[in-house]
Amino acid sequence: MIEALHKRLPTGKDVGMIKELLLDFYQTCNPPPNVERKPQQMIIFRDGVSESQFDQVLNVELQAILKACNDIEDGYRPKVTLIVAQKNHHTKLFPTGQGNVHPGTIVDAQICHPRNFDFYLCPQAGPIGTSRPTHYHVLLDENSFTVDDLQILVHVLSYVYQRSTTAISSVAPINYAHLAATQMQQFLKADELSETASRSGRGEGSTASGGHIPEFPPLHQNVCHTMFFC
Repeated sequence: MIEALHKRLPTGKDVGMIKELLLDFYQTCNPPPNVERKPQQMIIFRDGVSESQFDQVLNVELQAILKACNDIEDGYRPKVTLIVAQKNHHTKLFPTGQGNVHPGTIVDAQICHPRNFDFYLCPQAGPIGTSRPTHYHVLLDENSFTVDDLQILVHVLSYVYQRSTTAISSVAPINYAHLAATQMQQFLKADELSETASRSGRGEGSTASGGHIPEFPPLHQNVCHTMFFC
């Protein structure tokens, strides 16, 4: 579970991730006159979650997001659509003939859950091997999407990944989150290596990982509002 979505200090200040992103959106958004800057609808994609953790996503992470929204302004409550994407499954789709299924193939019947809103989407072409679809679970939809509209939205978001000129296997926001996490992981590794070298030089040996994570310096103003990690 993501723990830093809503993080309140002893002083009462929220330094969580969601409030930071909402403030960044508010400061960089330039809407038409008489249009609210705060987002009134949110579409959240979540990756790396098993079916046994769906309740935790709704009861812990979603509630933390709503608390962060309320900290922005008392009573601020955007409508949320929460979608979980799963790639680690054993379901594969095959056409009646040879080769892979056509890009954009969606399956939302027969092999899906009888009551929950889920579907399989294979947006990418598979010239080699067997394409594996992404399994999407819609845990919450307060924006009242129709089934077709939501599936089209997810399909379109598979085409906007800036590192590829074709569709990718999952939506672009998930892949951008992976890039940001990888970038942060490299920072942590570099800091850990420097700390280990420093301790070795002082003859103190090494320490177990998982300790205090240092606070990183703020980004330069020229890149702080850009997706530099892409």
